[in-house]
Amino acid sequence: MAEKRDYYEVLGVNKNATDEELKKAYRKLAKKYHPDANPNNRKEAEEKFKELNEAYETLSNPQKRKMYDQFGFNGPQGFGGQGGAGQGGYYSYSTNGFDGFDGFSGFGDINDIFGSIFGGFGSSRRKNRTGPVRGRDINHDIEITFEESFLGARKEFYINRNEKCSTCNGTGAKPGTSPITCPNCHGTGQVTQVQNTILGQMQTTRTCSECHGTGQIIKEPCTTCRGKGTVRKQAKVTINIPAGIAEGETLILRGEGEPGERGGEKGDMHLTVHVKRHSIFKRDGSNVLCDIPITMTQATLGAELEIPMVDGEKVKYKIPEGTQTGTKFNIRNKGFKALNGNWQGDYIFTVNVQTPKRLTKEQRDLFTQLAKTMNEQPPVKKRGLFG
Repeated sequence: MAEKRDYYEVLGVNKNATDEELKKAYRKLAKKYHPDANPNNRKEAEEKFKELNEAYETLSNPQKRKMYDQFGFNGPQGFGGQGGAGQGGYYSYSTNGFDGFDGFSGFGDINDIFGSIFGGFGSSRRKNRTGPVRGRDINHDIEITFEESFLGARKEFYINRNEKCSTCNGTGAKPGTSPITCPNCHGTGQVTQVQNTILGQMQTTRTCSECHGTGQIIKEPCTTCRGKGTVRKQAKVTINIPAGIAEGETLILRGEGEPGERGGEKGDMHLTVHVKRHSIFKRDGSNVLCDIPITMTQATLGAELEIPMVDGEKVKYKIPEGTQTGTKFNIRNKGFKALNGNWQGDYIFTVNVQTPKRLTKEQRDLFTQLAKTMNEQPPVKKRGLFG
């Protein structure tokens, strides 16, 4: 993997750059390297565009910029703009399953990206107010167990969102009627006025006050949605959580957002996953960590242990004689599956030797004899010393 470049270097600015300078630099480079503008070199453009987004996302946020200036890439929380286990990455997901890492979610085409972030480049790029409008994206959180993050799971949950009105089919007009073209702006959503001044004629354009920029007027509104075209409903969403998902990662469910306007496509749902803590297992990247208690005799003589796996399986593992407390053992390919690869992490367990707190007389005598054979001072028979 290529070494990360300094974010200021990526944007071509110095460390004292103002917000406006950052925005200007990003806009220029994003336009140059947007994948849609580089059809003959799309792969390299995608990598550069991801790098630009990561740099600008960090430096345009005052808190993140302060942390980056102080700690660099490996600060207390890290700056993994490309996602990954535990780094809050975005992954594309549809009803057909997991699609992989989505580096460009929410940006749209090369013209839309600048209009949404910087307000467009002038009248030639002005958004068509009377055309189809994509639905709003919505955010939601879901909590899963450690086992579900390891194995994957099918989950169902309910969410309140706007849905297309079934009575008027989203038109906002009473059944049997249709919206009419606004006679004031003739369907453009804007009206132009020409005024004579001492400097000559001045032309101004404003939003039509009759249709409020939609280009249409509803004479008889639908009684169900009151002309909105949408109604608020509780919807059930079903999703297959992919095996290997980590805390803070986000799945993008295509078409599960709110409905569009005037025939526009539905928005997406950004589903952020939260994993409950487990009483036995922990996660470190793609590895599973676990502490296994053993007895003094098992540590001394060696033993075959039954190690519990996350999926409920038990794997037999022989530890050698003379094993010391804190020793780590590795079971390969028993960790988390990679979301964007075919490899799997390891299961790493640490043995902790438990010293008995209470001994019978027979056990105490045996330990005393053992101590003599090892040229050790026999323990003093004092109440409470061994239990």
